[in-house]
Amino acid sequence: MATATEQWVLVEMVQALYEAPAYHLILEGILILWIIRLLFSKTYKLQERSDLTVKEKEELIEEWQPEPLVPPVPKDHPALNYNIVSGPPSHKTVVNGKECINFASFNFLGLLDNPRVKAAALASLKKYGVGTCGPRGFYGTFDVHLDLEDRLAKFMKTEEAIIYSYGFATIASAIPAYSKRGDIVFVDRAACFAIQKGLQASRSDIKLFKHNDMADLERLLKEQEIEDQKNPRKARVTRRFIVVEGLYMNTGTICPLPELVKLKYKYKARIFLEESLSFGVLGEHGRGVTEHYGINIDDIDLISANMENALASIGGFCCGRSFVIDHQRLSGQGYCFSASLPPLLAAAAIEALNIMEENPGIFAVLKEKCGQIHKALQGISGLKVVGESLSPAFHLQLEESTGSREQDVRLLQEIVDQCMNRSIALTQARYLEKEEKCLPPPRVFSGLETSRFIWEYRVQAAEELERRVLRPGAKSGRLQESPLGSLNALPAHSARPGFGRSLCIRVVVTVEQTEEELERAASTIKEVAQAVLL
Repeated sequence: MATATEQWVLVEMVQALYEAPAYHLILEGILILWIIRLLFSKTYKLQERSDLTVKEKEELIEEWQPEPLVPPVPKDHPALNYNIVSGPPSHKTVVNGKECINFASFNFLGLLDNPRVKAAALASLKKYGVGTCGPRGFYGTFDVHLDLEDRLAKFMKTEEAIIYSYGFATIASAIPAYSKRGDIVFVDRAACFAIQKGLQASRSDIKLFKHNDMADLERLLKEQEIEDQKNPRKARVTRRFIVVEGLYMNTGTICPLPELVKLKYKYKARIFLEESLSFGVLGEHGRGVTEHYGINIDDIDLISANMENALASIGGFCCGRSFVIDHQRLSGQGYCFSASLPPLLAAAAIEALNIMEENPGIFAVLKEKCGQIHKALQGISGLKVVGESLSPAFHLQLEESTGSREQDVRLLQEIVDQCMNRSIALTQARYLEKEEKCLPPPRVFSGLETSRFIWEYRVQAAEELERRVLRPGAKSGRLQESPLGSLNALPAHSARPGFGRSLCIRVVVTVEQTEEELERAASTIKEVAQAVLL
């Protein structure tokens, strides 16, 4: 019986062999031959490395020079010679034991030392303690956080808002939450450092357009439209973003939002608007660029801003439609992995919002003072005013560079020091030189009420950046596949000749300075600049 069964199975196998397709038999034959070859092939031993003699080892050890853990830093580096502030950096502050009018912090509305704001923060401190010790998803969500998000959404007239515990991380987390590898981001060349870090983290394809040049932006959008027509299947899954600032930190200029909205709908892109400088500044009620231009806020896909300027707190927020904001609660790295905002700072921000809503005239006062100092600083020999008069941050730029970055830095520092001796507190721009590539020459910040030094990416030399990281033969401003690696490959301070080479002092205006103090500051800067530059 067993023999008959075995014969039947053998007959079935032979029959199946005859019925099998030819390609199937060829493939099986090749696999069988490959297995036989592997079984009978010779094995090769790696050549044994000869051991070094003791003398050779000692010679190698003597020749070896370890790299320093940190690069050498000169003793006169600004980071090692910082100014010490005693007391709150409000209207008047004490720097190195000397009382000065504060022109070096971003406290636009003068709320940093406001009694109501401090009282709200103190009450929250007594109720909740100092910090949260946990991210929002892990027992780091307090009722005051939800209250602040609700207040921000209502103030900005959007469906929902989300808060971050660090202002810089807000836009740097928001961009990679939506834009991924393969997506396309059209970004202004003057974008701030936080935006640049967000673009690097996103690994998206970056296309830079000239600062506030809508014709150049439309050219890039048209080029992309042509590329999409060649590969419609890829185009259907590729997202397109336009990333701009309301008021540019690097230039003091306002973005042409109405034209951007038209291009958005024409070419089916999404707009991300960074309003850290314009929130609490522009518009009748301080809602930013959208209110300034009368643009429907629903036309903007995402608005982000920090709370470290006008609100005089810490952290940042994004606002927009609910489905857009909810996505950040799962994908925003700064939201998911950082400890949540300390409740006392959230309470301070809520009270600051209350003051803004109760005193809408404060924004007109700020605008008037911006225009006053902007006008008063005209005609300084050796310096020129760069930026718009409605911006609380604009620049006094060197008309001519000495040709040496170090010498220009010394000139600007001399202006800062002499103004400090005359009780006008200024500060020179600082850079993360190992991180911020293609730096334009250094700048000095002069701020009427601004709340802290900002390390920022100077992308006014982006023409050089674009030229050096473009793929060979690329037709557009698309960066290499790994923007982070490409940026890090550039040497620091590489700036294209003739672009962004002038140095400057940044002037940031607030409501607390009186007319007399503004005039005094302008005259002091003029006198010092004349003495130093001529």
